[in-house]
Amino acid sequence: MKYTDTREASVKTDFRTAVMSGMNPVTGGLYMPESFPHIDRTFINKTPAPCFRDIAFNMAKPYVEGEIPDDELKGIIEDAYPFSPKLVPLDSITYVLELFHGPTCAFKDFGARFMARVMSFFNKTEKGTLHILVATSGDTGSAVGSAFHNVAGLDVTILYPEGKVSALQEKQLSTFTGNVRALKVRGTFDDCQKLVKTAFTDAELRKTFRLSSANSINIARLLPQSFYYMYASLASRDRAKLDSKIDDPAVIMSVPSGNFGNLTSGLIAREMGAPITGFIAATNTNHTVPDWIATGEYRARASVETYANAMDVGAPSNYERIAAMYSLEQVRHLFASYWLDNDGIMNAVRSCHAKTGYITDPHGAIAWKAWDDIRSGSMQNLMGGIKGSSEKPGLTPNIPDWARFVTEKKSVGIILETADPAKFSETVAEACGREPPMPDRLMQVMQLPDNAVPMENDYEAFKSWLTSNLA
Repeated sequence: MKYTDTREASVKTDFRTAVMSGMNPVTGGLYMPESFPHIDRTFINKTPAPCFRDIAFNMAKPYVEGEIPDDELKGIIEDAYPFSPKLVPLDSITYVLELFHGPTCAFKDFGARFMARVMSFFNKTEKGTLHILVATSGDTGSAVGSAFHNVAGLDVTILYPEGKVSALQEKQLSTFTGNVRALKVRGTFDDCQKLVKTAFTDAELRKTFRLSSANSINIARLLPQSFYYMYASLASRDRAKLDSKIDDPAVIMSVPSGNFGNLTSGLIAREMGAPITGFIAATNTNHTVPDWIATGEYRARASVETYANAMDVGAPSNYERIAAMYSLEQVRHLFASYWLDNDGIMNAVRSCHAKTGYITDPHGAIAWKAWDDIRSGSMQNLMGGIKGSSEKPGLTPNIPDWARFVTEKKSVGIILETADPAKFSETVAEACGREPPMPDRLMQVMQLPDNAVPMENDYEAFKSWLTSNLA
């Protein structure tokens, strides 16, 4: 498998180079597979559906062929995934895909743990330490820190926006020791991301250090997230025959979206043969991509702070990958887009709990509300000519090809629940009058001392710190 660059199609490289460099240091482009292999239909059509680890192995294999032997790949997957996603029914046509059963209680455990083990495998033959730089708006940093902690030959620096993550998220970021440390930047997530991207294209810095990324910038974070899309689409297809009596339903994935890496992973799964009919890009007041879909104009902006802070991204990196995979018209055929402001987020948490008894986190709540509104009439209204506006919360004015399956009651919705609601207990408790239970692994981290280093939003200061502290 060859990998190309979103900014320079003539670039052809291997998986190892794509993973270990994170992004192309010359162009600043993001690596993507040159093509997407199709999983054998006999595997996809197995009854019952294959287990998660079997799916992970079969999907990963063509991307690493010739570079990671099958036995090593199986070992990587077994070590990375002592946990699995869980598909939980909310009603006859709605499922929640719980992605928070890993060590840091967030979906990013799926990508980070696979990536750490792949990097460790490749780094065995390298000299010196590989330095991972990662910007986070919430859960990425803790997942990466946990995945790489005490892994030989690898070193992690996490940047997060001071005062713009939840108290629990900050504890998960700021309490690492050893080969993982955190910098709390006086700025936004976009500022953190810009510092990291600038470092990757700094020729002088790269002469001193071997650098790589652990954000969804890195293809090794993105590919493993596609595994759970395949798992969920196959499992829901099997369940629908009993739950809703719909044979071969149109599967619609409602995805909380900030940097759009998670949704891009869903696109990869679909390209590989997952029976996914369409996607809902569900986000918050930082609705850069919904605006692009509605107006045709991509306009990055400064991020705005919201209750769904992991999606507080005004310039999503993976827009570049989506635009490389599809034309705007193809995106419009495939996506519905939806956004909520803070009041809407609180109402969504409250409404989900009141209607279903299920407690969701603020990010999953937006995805649930998007699906619930779409299947309850907002898509029908849009098809009937009530267009609304992309500048107002709710469904934005685009009708995807799959809209008729929803109005004809031939679809099921899968809501991606990306974090344990206990990570946002204050917001959840205010919304629905009840605190979510706190997993033991989160309670333990709250007792640890903070070790985060303050950092100005200034590249030269950041570069100086790296030079002094990573040498």
